[in-house]
Amino acid sequence: MATQLEAARQGKITEAMRIVAEAEDLHPEELRALVATGAVAIPANPAHERLVPRGVGQGLTVKVNANIGSSPDRSDPAEELAKLQAALDAGADAVMDLSTGGDLRAMRAQVLANSPVPVGTVPIYQAAVDITGQDKGIVDLTADDLFKVIEDQAKEGVDFMTVHCGVNRHALERLRIEGRVTDIVSRGGAFLACWIIANQQENPFYEQYDRLLEIARAHDVTLSLGDGLRPGCLADATDRAQLTELITLGELTQRAWDAGVQVMIEGPGHVPLDQVQANIQIQKRLCHNAPFYVLGPLVTDVAAGHDHVACAIGGALAGWAGADFLCYVTPSEHLALPGPEQVDEGMVTTRIAAHAADLARGRQSAWNRDLAMAEARRRMDWDTMLSLCLDPRTARAIRESSPPAEDEVCTMCGRFCAVRLIRDYFRPGEKD
Repeated sequence: MATQLEAARQGKITEAMRIVAEAEDLHPEELRALVATGAVAIPANPAHERLVPRGVGQGLTVKVNANIGSSPDRSDPAEELAKLQAALDAGADAVMDLSTGGDLRAMRAQVLANSPVPVGTVPIYQAAVDITGQDKGIVDLTADDLFKVIEDQAKEGVDFMTVHCGVNRHALERLRIEGRVTDIVSRGGAFLACWIIANQQENPFYEQYDRLLEIARAHDVTLSLGDGLRPGCLADATDRAQLTELITLGELTQRAWDAGVQVMIEGPGHVPLDQVQANIQIQKRLCHNAPFYVLGPLVTDVAAGHDHVACAIGGALAGWAGADFLCYVTPSEHLALPGPEQVDEGMVTTRIAAHAADLARGRQSAWNRDLAMAEARRRMDWDTMLSLCLDPRTARAIRESSPPAEDEVCTMCGRFCAVRLIRDYFRPGEKD
């Protein structure tokens, strides 16, 4: 079986490519050429039966991912299913199951069975839960433990996996010498750093990278090369440790492509506004224009309770600068495990950022939607306006909660509506 990358290089247009090309209003051959270079990834594990493929990368709409999953303190399969549905209802292009509590395999199975969008995981979470359940520690994991989890999840149908291959001994030494305010905030990155330090051995995902590629190629799993040393506060942004890891990820990207494996690169979390564009440009240069998947970035450290807004501000700028895939943040970030309501709010907010980025990048479909909204507002066509909203449910609920005296207007201006006052002069006879 050829991977999407291998098929594209052979000049073949797969069914997944046709589906993505139609959704993106591209000619299939144009998309095939982008996949062949690695500039576009189509995470599509053949074992994920319900999947409707999505493409991520150059020339495509900016995509949005929703993180869901349980924790040791809160593990309810019914709630996780509700969070998945909330993400899908709000327009998620992908979901990641980041569960660390309860029956992880059952959680993942229900996500795969109910998700028509690509599903991602961080396999080391499963390995950590398994080993600690045996009254051992994360430092007792073996390379075989790690790779078995990856192979098992690939067989289950996981479409993309975050693997922190760039957290190696060299990068950790750079981090130690430079020093940071928040050290390591990536959970997977911290697991591997602890393992490396305790065992005085190299990261198995880095040292045995070819073994990882062999599994990924066999199941056409897209590798999301994780940013285990991403900055966890503005003071740590764009430092030597972050860039050292990124340089390594660029080298590993080439090796993955040589092996026929699709790749995405994960990017920083906390970055001040004036450094966002530079971060995107550096990643694109060092990683050969591989699709860039960013967490936020969050442009301030003090927005707890409203981190989804800080995320959207950074995400819009990152998307305009060339990021391809935005990972949402919910209002619960840094505070608690989100529930379905927070998932919905985080998803909608980040979709607004993605749409704003598509507009700034000149995406015609985005401009057509905004123009249609402007024309509907001029006509005071409320049904059309509400249908064009990125979140029609909330827009409709707000309007219905405050009904105007005259249906044509809203309660902000009522009979003093500027649009209606001037419409008859400039456009005599035009009515809703």
